[in-house]
Amino acid sequence: MSYPVFAVTVDLVVLTVRDGELCALSVRRGCEPYLDQWALPGGFVHADEDLSAAARRELAEETGLAGPGGHLEQLASYGTPDRDPRGRVVTVAYLALLPDLPTPRAGTDAAAAAWRPVGRHGLAFDHDRILADGVERARSKLEYTPLATAFCPSEFTIAALRTVYEAVWGEPLDPRNFHRKVTSTPGFVVPTERFTEGGPGRPARLYRRGKSTVLIPPILRHRLDG
Repeated sequence: MSYPVFAVTVDLVVLTVRDGELCALSVRRGCEPYLDQWALPGGFVHADEDLSAAARRELAEETGLAGPGGHLEQLASYGTPDRDPRGRVVTVAYLALLPDLPTPRAGTDAAAAAWRPVGRHGLAFDHDRILADGVERARSKLEYTPLATAFCPSEFTIAALRTVYEAVWGEPLDPRNFHRKVTSTPGFVVPTERFTEGGPGRPARLYRRGKSTVLIPPILRHRLDG
């Protein structure tokens, strides 16, 4: 029996919060197809390579970023027959959530690399759809898991955590309601004995992520806006 031949790629939706805005890592393609257009980082999987290893390798090759060292999960697979003009290509997309990182540098396979606001469209291939799916996955998971802490350093203020929620959800949240909800959810955050230093106003207590993997009760978007 003969089987159809097709290639497998990995694409990465790498999200971070920069200056209070949710941004996705993008690369400007240095070759055809879609020369000079922005796309998600990614590339072909080697025959002897694991999918997650391919995702990490492509991230380093195209952007110069090692890792990702934060949260990484498989998002979905995309296999529309005409999604790639080079032929039959199925891609496995990964979602990575990281604390604020420095500006990436383009590697061997890209002409440029940058953090771009997720509201920008016009990515190559079907990457607009993949990015939208990744953002929606992140928005949903912030409701019932402590995943928002993946955007934060090891110690953070509740205000900084609120900035993450506001950036990912795209809406302002009531500070008092948010503080009460987060600090009263068992296992979400743990207070430390440390406070912020050197900034304006009253020092704020620093927290770290708790041990819970599921938030019970969940933190629902429409319950925190006032």
